[in-house]
Amino acid sequence: MSAEPVLSPEKTPTDPKQWKEIVLKYQEPSLWRASWQMVNTFGSYALLWYLMYLSLGVSWWLTVPLAMLAGAILIRVFIIFHDCGHGSYFKSRTANDVVGFICGLLTFTPHYHWRWEHAIHHATAGDLDRRSVGDIWTMTVREYLEASRWKRFAYRLARNPFVLFILAPLFLFLVLQRFPSGKANPRERESVHWMNLAILLMAAGLSWLFGLTAYLVIQLTAMMVAAGAGVWMFYVQHQFEDVYWERGENWDFTAAALQGSSFYKLPKALQWFSGNIGFHHIHHLSPRIPNYNLQRCHEADPLFQSVKPITLTSSLKSFNLRLWDEKLKKLVGFRHLKQLRRQHKHAAKH
Repeated sequence: MSAEPVLSPEKTPTDPKQWKEIVLKYQEPSLWRASWQMVNTFGSYALLWYLMYLSLGVSWWLTVPLAMLAGAILIRVFIIFHDCGHGSYFKSRTANDVVGFICGLLTFTPHYHWRWEHAIHHATAGDLDRRSVGDIWTMTVREYLEASRWKRFAYRLARNPFVLFILAPLFLFLVLQRFPSGKANPRERESVHWMNLAILLMAAGLSWLFGLTAYLVIQLTAMMVAAGAGVWMFYVQHQFEDVYWERGENWDFTAAALQGSSFYKLPKALQWFSGNIGFHHIHHLSPRIPNYNLQRCHEADPLFQSVKPITLTSSLKSFNLRLWDEKLKKLVGFRHLKQLRRQHKHAAKH
């Protein structure tokens, strides 16, 4: 079964005039929608921490499942953080920065630094000549075949599901986010240091309240669930079989959004936890649309509805996709390399 979630190239509009007027009204933030989402998200998260506190006197068999549920809520917190980074959650820049900092504290992510790196991702998604910041490491077939043995080993290790969705996410949020990029400007670097201090104070307070061991178990469990699921969401939104990748001179913004970002159609419960980010084709088309307006925008015009969805079941195919084949214009697995070798041997004999 193909996981194709995109319009065919000939049907993909490249003229922004065809979609800019449609998305314009959905870019308007709603204070009521944002406020209600914050109440049900932060309220749920706070309630779970209170229940975990009570459960410590009963059994870890109650505490750990509650921590896992808290991790699922953290995904929703991160989407609010994400929208604040785009300046789309509220009309007020100050409100976006304040709520972004609070969400960043809960998700261990510095607001300004992450916002800067994520803006690079949006400007370069789908561009083979500008892969690096904010992307999952993706090599072309040719690059892989020409790479050294150690680089091929490192790439296979990095694309291993256990590393990619368990070890790497924890390393990203717990370790890598504690250090600023050398290319960051002073505000971005300072945001990392202030966030580290805030996390330290939060961890100290919760350790005093819960006990150090209990806090570490709860926090690490929640972060493992949130980080792993979050990275999977990001992965499947840009790593599917017929995803859009082009060299710089042929790269097109609209095609990169509608063909290079998936429509991940999830069950309603998972859509709630993931803050509607499954409508990722809409988000990349217009990052100024807050998450609570994404579905309404998707349903507003046949152009968006004609994007074929990836379902929860079909998305599992993405586990096996590892390399971009520039000739076939699709992501392929490592087994594809064996087919290429057989073809070369057959051609050499004839």
